[in-house]
Amino acid sequence: MHWGNPTPAVGALVEHEGEMILARGQGWPEGWFALVTGYLEAREDPKAGVAREVKEELGLEVVEANIIGNYIFERKNEVMLCYHVVTRGTVSLSPELAEYRRYKPEALRPWRRATGLAVADWMRSRNLDIVWDDRPPLAAVPSPPAKA
Repeated sequence: MHWGNPTPAVGALVEHEGEMILARGQGWPEGWFALVTGYLEAREDPKAGVAREVKEELGLEVVEANIIGNYIFERKNEVMLCYHVVTRGTVSLSPELAEYRRYKPEALRPWRRATGLAVADWMRSRNLDIVWDDRPPLAAVPSPPAKA
């Protein structure tokens, strides 16, 4: 019997040297940035999992991790456990990521799904004004034409 249970994953809203880091995954359209995310390993504590993912994907050490909340990512049938993490070190991108961008906290533009809702909740907790990024979800963005 298959229950179709969601897969647990973690997401990190990364703070580094007073700025927030969002990343663009390989294969994502230009201009699309989001939280650093990854799947929990068997019997892994979510706080340890988010620190592992940040280290693997950005090369940064997590010195503080605080839960923002839990969010459903319907398109991938995931439950996202999202954290605000404070980090130190030098950014070093993994091959999974195409690039990253830094933002002042007040310049973040959350999106109305999955980890974007975590960004909005984090901003609310700091009394920051929210301006939504209302682009369609990635699944609705046409893929670039294949190269011959």
